[in-house]
Amino acid sequence: MAHLFVEKRTIKKCAEFLNQIKITCYGQILEKYNQEKVKPTNKRKLIIFVCDKFENYRTAFNKLFYRVAELRFGVPIKAKRNGLKHNNNHIERYNQDIKDRIKIMRNFGSNNGAKGFLNLKHIIHNFVNPHMQLKGITPAEAAGINLKLGRRKLLNLIKYRAKTKMTIR
Repeated sequence: MAHLFVEKRTIKKCAEFLNQIKITCYGQILEKYNQEKVKPTNKRKLIIFVCDKFENYRTAFNKLFYRVAELRFGVPIKAKRNGLKHNNNHIERYNQDIKDRIKIMRNFGSNNGAKGFLNLKHIIHNFVNPHMQLKGITPAEAAGINLKLGRRKLLNLIKYRAKTKMTIR
């Protein structure tokens, strides 16, 4: 949904990161909240955000999503082993993949280089790579976005984007 390459997780950067999610998904979050707000507070099933014990995430979350979503704060990596329903293993793995990539590349060269790399990684994750947990389909396909990209998904996605960009102008 969102990504932001930062060296330090300040409150400002955490809010900037969560604001990317708000820009993309706030309509859906608000729709779910409006369905649930008629129920008693303890019976509501709101959109759930999961994070570790880093306090700046809670502060930024409360600024942007207070009341309309729920935050599971302080979730350990081994949450499922400890009987908790939610964990942040997927995010930790994603972050580790990025760290591994940075080591190989030595660095991104610039903020634009980092932004371009993260955007491409995000696109590949959602439109190109099938996921075992989704029974061999991509997250985009699971969400009902089927661009019929065939076997050469990345190449065909680039061609699709180039074609649609030309028709927009």
